[in-house]
Amino acid sequence: MKTLTVDLGDRSYPIFIDCGLLEREDVWGGYIKKKGNVVIVTNTTVCTWYLSKLEESIARLGYKVSSCILPDGEKYKNLESFNQIMTFLLEHNCGRDTTLVALGGGVIGDLTGFAAASFQRGVDFIQVPTTLLSHVDSSVGGKTGINHPLGKNMIGAFYQPKAVIIDLNCLKTLPERELAAGMAEVIKYGIIWDNSFFKFLEEHTDNIWKLDFDVISEVVYRCCSIKAEVVHQDEKEGGIRAILNLGHTFGHAIETFMGYGVWLHGEAVAAGTVMASRVALIRGYLSVDEFNRIVALLKNNRLPVSKPENMTTDDFMKLMIHDKKALNGHIRYIIPDALGKSSVKDDLSQAEIVEATK
Repeated sequence: MKTLTVDLGDRSYPIFIDCGLLEREDVWGGYIKKKGNVVIVTNTTVCTWYLSKLEESIARLGYKVSSCILPDGEKYKNLESFNQIMTFLLEHNCGRDTTLVALGGGVIGDLTGFAAASFQRGVDFIQVPTTLLSHVDSSVGGKTGINHPLGKNMIGAFYQPKAVIIDLNCLKTLPERELAAGMAEVIKYGIIWDNSFFKFLEEHTDNIWKLDFDVISEVVYRCCSIKAEVVHQDEKEGGIRAILNLGHTFGHAIETFMGYGVWLHGEAVAAGTVMASRVALIRGYLSVDEFNRIVALLKNNRLPVSKPENMTTDDFMKLMIHDKKALNGHIRYIIPDALGKSSVKDDLSQAEIVEATK
């Protein structure tokens, strides 16, 4: 089992990475309040595969377990689903000693974390991510929230889990499209932080798609290590943490324009990453070869590398102004400074944006 820690002082927490962790109650013991109830929040897809295993594992520790099952999909990451969790907790007489467990991908993790931050002004929660995207990104770092029709993730809170428990076996039931979406976030880490990791991904793409768990374990560990270091330096995105949003300013605009769930988050981020990289190419931060390597790695992982055909530059501009990173009316973009390094830029010209979104 691989382990690491997100170092946030008295709010630090561990990340466990291995196969079979859903059934390892010894891993769970120290992260649930001793006399409290446990509520698992999951969705209609994940529950058929993993809910009973998790319920049994927690019950063996002597806890009373109940489960709140939400509809599956990005379009349900909204106030209605948030309210469904609140209603469930109130109807089951849950108190401040309750621990919420998020069993699912990024949507479930974000919803559950926001519910935990809000219910009775804060209860404990544990992340049990089931998708590659949530393994390497959304389960770590304490970003929680829901979508609004005018913008993605515009309502939420920074609220850290007590632990992140990553059972790699969950990837065995993950659809190929979801695996590809997760790879967009994986590739992001190589572009923004570690060019040697980028090269590792180029060399091991086939192993990843064959579910070689030795390789996948290393991929997940390295991504989580990078994110843990960034979050340690900047928990609430006042500075360096913003680089984790490479491709997201353009990508969130795509998700909002198309309707939440039409493009998966990772698919939109992949197209957005190409747009941001094209700006870097125009400015001379990336060579033609480096830009082509980024595009090729995304393509080799079955991801889109261009925007929706019916989306214009004006569409992007109208939606990106609502992005969380916008400041004083200026849209802020994460742009690669080199392969393995990136920074926030707020000085993109209209011509650069037109070229990026062509």
